[in-house]
Amino acid sequence: MKYIEEFHDPGLAAGLLDDIRATVTRPWALMEVCGGQTHSIIRHGIDQLLPDGLELIHGPGCPVCVTPLEMIDKALAIASRPEVVFCSFGDMLRVPGTDRDLFRVKSAGGDVRVVYSPLDAVEIARRTPDREVVFFGIGFETTAPANVMAVHQARRLGLRNFSMLVSHVRVPPAMEAIMRSPECRVQGFLAAGHVCSVMGLTEYPPLAQRYRVPIVVTGFEPLDILEGIRRAVHQLERGEHRVENAYPRAVRDEGNPAALAMLAEVFVPADRAWRGIGRIPDSGWSLAPAWRSFDAEHRFQVGGITTEEPEVCRSGDVLQGLLKPHECEAFGTLCTPRTPLGATMVSSEGACAAYYHYRRLQPAGTTARAAQAAAGTEEATPVG
Repeated sequence: MKYIEEFHDPGLAAGLLDDIRATVTRPWALMEVCGGQTHSIIRHGIDQLLPDGLELIHGPGCPVCVTPLEMIDKALAIASRPEVVFCSFGDMLRVPGTDRDLFRVKSAGGDVRVVYSPLDAVEIARRTPDREVVFFGIGFETTAPANVMAVHQARRLGLRNFSMLVSHVRVPPAMEAIMRSPECRVQGFLAAGHVCSVMGLTEYPPLAQRYRVPIVVTGFEPLDILEGIRRAVHQLERGEHRVENAYPRAVRDEGNPAALAMLAEVFVPADRAWRGIGRIPDSGWSLAPAWRSFDAEHRFQVGGITTEEPEVCRSGDVLQGLLKPHECEAFGTLCTPRTPLGATMVSSEGACAAYYHYRRLQPAGTTARAAQAAAGTEEATPVG
């Protein structure tokens, strides 16, 4: 497949790994921001092929995972109302709230529907004018343009029965919150390429300078990630802390001007709670006052719902890079994809789900390189 297979080339991967191994002279800890990058790393065993002491910390960049429990409870309260058609992407339906999830609401008679685009929800609202249609608008900067487009389209069509439950979050404030933590071990970032394809690079140089960390914008295929790691460790070894774009086939410095203009019109910065992490100032978006009539939280008066995160779930520690998923006592026993305690085990981008699908059967302490050495195939690097 074009733009996929050429980024899985084992020979090129081996060359990048050789460069990384020849460069690293001391321990370093890098955080990959996006859950899509985490899944690629775990699926292809990239972290196990790196030299000893070079650690990849899994960051908070999974939109489903960081949606706070109180927002899930607000969604459940709205979806339970008899006049509502509640529309959401499929992976949100199994995210546990305080006492149930959206599948339970649906099984109890709630009209909960899976859609593949926010514009599908707008179309449902157009066809069913006697029902209130609510779209669950979650995600990072990547999905925000499509959601603001849906609100635009609803206004253009004159729809008064469409609204959006907005839970958008932004990456740079979360990176800054991580760096401010006294427990932070991160020395460099692999930034999320799809986020930067919308927002551009302008928010990152101040972070790199303030916290003296290299930030390399990186894609999601194995060679993208290895190239991001290679550039980051070269900077670290030279004592540099710059922003580099290692994903130029998708990211321009200025981002997407049309999308940025629409985001500035419809959204305003807002404080947001991140599941397991807490409230981060200006780390999200909400609808601007001129678009308040489309705000489901305001329309259905659910702003007063507050909840506490369950103590048994340590997804917050995972999202901050303080704990690897398999180090959680509940991993694979109390918490599985069929019985998730937290969103990191539910989402297709969640770190816990990645470890469960690709690594749970691997004996503790076994690495891909050790397995290769035992089999006498260490040189045949199986990436892709």
